[in-house]
Amino acid sequence: MVTLGCARNDVDSEELAGRLEAGGFTLVEDAEQADTVVVNTCGFVEAAKKDSVDALLEAADLKTEHGGKAQAVVAVGCLAERYGKDLAESLPEADAVLGFDDYPDIADRLRSILAGETHQAHVPSDRRLLLPISPVERTLSTAAVPGHASGPASVRRRLDSGPTASLKLASGCDRRCSFCAIPSFRGSFVSRRPTDVLEEARWLAGQGVKELFLVSENSTSYGKDLGDLRLLETLLPELAAVEGVERVRVSYLQPAETRPGLIEAIATTPGVTPYFDLSFQHASATVLRRMRRFGDPESFLGLLEQVRGLAPEAGVRSNVIVGFPGETEEDLQTLCDFLVAARMDVTGVFGYSDEDGTEAAGFDDKLDEDEVRARAEHVTSLVEQLTAERAEERVGEVVEVLVEQVEDGPDGTEVVGRTAFQGPEVDGTTLLTVLDGLAGTPRPGDLVRAEVVASEGIDLVARPLEERA
Repeated sequence: MVTLGCARNDVDSEELAGRLEAGGFTLVEDAEQADTVVVNTCGFVEAAKKDSVDALLEAADLKTEHGGKAQAVVAVGCLAERYGKDLAESLPEADAVLGFDDYPDIADRLRSILAGETHQAHVPSDRRLLLPISPVERTLSTAAVPGHASGPASVRRRLDSGPTASLKLASGCDRRCSFCAIPSFRGSFVSRRPTDVLEEARWLAGQGVKELFLVSENSTSYGKDLGDLRLLETLLPELAAVEGVERVRVSYLQPAETRPGLIEAIATTPGVTPYFDLSFQHASATVLRRMRRFGDPESFLGLLEQVRGLAPEAGVRSNVIVGFPGETEEDLQTLCDFLVAARMDVTGVFGYSDEDGTEAAGFDDKLDEDEVRARAEHVTSLVEQLTAERAEERVGEVVEVLVEQVEDGPDGTEVVGRTAFQGPEVDGTTLLTVLDGLAGTPRPGDLVRAEVVASEGIDLVARPLEERA
């Protein structure tokens, strides 16, 4: 299994791996030993599409005609769902392109492909017009495979032995942001039932997971299709109470839907990290309206004030799009002023590019590519300065570091982990130093109480305190 893209794709890959294992396949870690290579693609933006195609081409080099062992390369995931037949025709190196509807029968699909049968790739449809196919609990009633995640039709095999695991709350999105194609290929918003989320959380804890990373396209919508928009507020303490779980972290909050009760639940529930992944996308009210979103600097800063009023040391991250059609110099300055005032720990900066089938792709008054690039570079430079300053402000804080890696380094054992305000993979890490005071070297999954003593960009350096958390 090769996985590209977001944490939601990580979960999909583990579910596919579980189904394949249940169907008689054996997962190998060495790609050169594989008979079949399954590439779970990302179709979000141009750079991600290119990475996915490159991964498919790289996988094709493992095939028998190139001296390898692999007999088939199969594309799954968002790029495969989004482009289907067109991808299959333009990329003959892939032996099959499978859509989301193939997932429940993935083992049979692969077996037929290996037997030489030709698989006709699907013609893409707007999934918002179809019955939702994921999470599968809503459309299937088959029992779980023993030994895997429990809950109806929930089969999962961990592909990573680390102490953090993504746990899917929902799939799809009902919002209609003018720049985003995700709803067209991921479908409408579908919440998983709380009982199924809890069962999978218990299974993950049994696998040694210490931190649950709750993922979806829009976590603030969780429960609305189940008749209770406050469902996440009630689910969080239940997840935090799962035996073995030390942390619960929520990702992807839509600012316009982030209500006071949810802020309070994330900021104050024991075992839930005060971590706010707020998708601002811009700060100019004019640009946000063209994006079919809501907000302005005042409302966004007010939201951050609520967060920090309850949890002064809360972690805050966001993403912004620069160079959106019609964005003026004044709009850009509004965004920059907001970023300065917001004091966020991490901000991802993306230059605008057209996405097939989106409303914004048809907008007039687009900026040329060089201007978009220049603006993105300007904002990126500002963000790097601001996030480094924010990390420096953390010096002196006492934190709990979840250890993720313990390796031999040039200066002895290196122990690296994340604090409560550092999300997985994209939010920086914390290096623990001077470990003499601890009884033995920490292991992955340990929580170590430490004091932040230095910063390097968005990364931190912390000195462990004598007591183990």
